[in-house]
Amino acid sequence: MSFSPGDALEHPASDVPHLRDRTTPLHAYDAGLLLLRLSLGLIVASHGSQKLFGWFSGPGLTGTGQLFTSLGYPSGRTMAVIAGLSELLGGLGLASGLLTPLAAAAVVGMMVNAISVKWHGGFFIPNGMEYELVLAAGATALALTGPGRLAADRHVPGIRDHRIGFGILAVALGVLIAVVVLLLRN
Repeated sequence: MSFSPGDALEHPASDVPHLRDRTTPLHAYDAGLLLLRLSLGLIVASHGSQKLFGWFSGPGLTGTGQLFTSLGYPSGRTMAVIAGLSELLGGLGLASGLLTPLAAAAVVGMMVNAISVKWHGGFFIPNGMEYELVLAAGATALALTGPGRLAADRHVPGIRDHRIGFGILAVALGVLIAVVVLLLRN
């Protein structure tokens, strides 16, 4: 069987020789994806823990709920729980490479909302949205490429073989849910 780089887009990972064979040495991109997953995932998860538990000098549920209310979201405390859980679980999912497309969808959905809130602040910090845009882009990239071989997904039957279609559907789901939440805002 011959293999060309374009084949990875057309065939499930089980048809791509270096992904099917677990004895093949790891590639540099596996290490690169691990680094991306760990850094992105743990940063997002820490933001979730700030919202939920007040860790890392965060506002906790009360402060985050008040912020969501002030931004026009209904039921600020409920939104704080949803946002905190989305970031915490999505971030941990990305970091571990477990259910990567769904974890990425949670992060993308949160970042779409964060970008919409910060839209009028311009692009750059202190009030800009570039940080949230980078997190959304990183999560989208992981949804599309898969987590690499150094990930928990490699040990879960049924999702072991990443398909780009799963990534596209997951990102679309994250954006769709974000849009629905944004439509609830006053």
